[in-house]
Amino acid sequence: MAEETTETVAGEGVKKSGKLKLILIIVAGVILAAIIGGGVAMFLMSGSDSDAEPTVEDAKPAKPARAIYTKIRTLEGNPYFTVVVSSADDRTHYMQLYVEAKSRDNEVDVALTKHMPKIVSVLNQLFSRQSFDVLRTPEGKVMLQQAALTGIQGVMQDKIGKPGVEKILFTGFIMQ
Repeated sequence: MAEETTETVAGEGVKKSGKLKLILIIVAGVILAAIIGGGVAMFLMSGSDSDAEPTVEDAKPAKPARAIYTKIRTLEGNPYFTVVVSSADDRTHYMQLYVEAKSRDNEVDVALTKHMPKIVSVLNQLFSRQSFDVLRTPEGKVMLQQAALTGIQGVMQDKIGKPGVEKILFTGFIMQ
């Protein structure tokens, strides 16, 4: 009976030792899988910026420069233009415009201020040639805005070698 007890105790020792080894192997496998998974995730997320050349798809579009708005002032310093416009029925009408030029370059802003007399002259001639009947429509106002832009860009092209002005804005437009 003493021999049976020894064998049973020895058998239980082998069973406990086997379960412990199995648990250690499973834990080691889980830890190894976590380490490998973490390494793969870091590799995929970090990318290799030093080896790869930037492509067009990777490049972010350049943020446009900040807009600069320049008030176009008459020679007297008024912030508006007042001109007489005619209509089809030969009646006299008045138009008052507040005009601003939008650019994105300080050089253009300085040139607009420096050459303001020439710009005012071009705009006065343009505004005086307009018809009241055409300007009553939204399309007429847009056409006048485009013509003013073309005129100012022409002056800028002559003076600084580039159009410079991106847009002309009518910040006030009164007709009567």
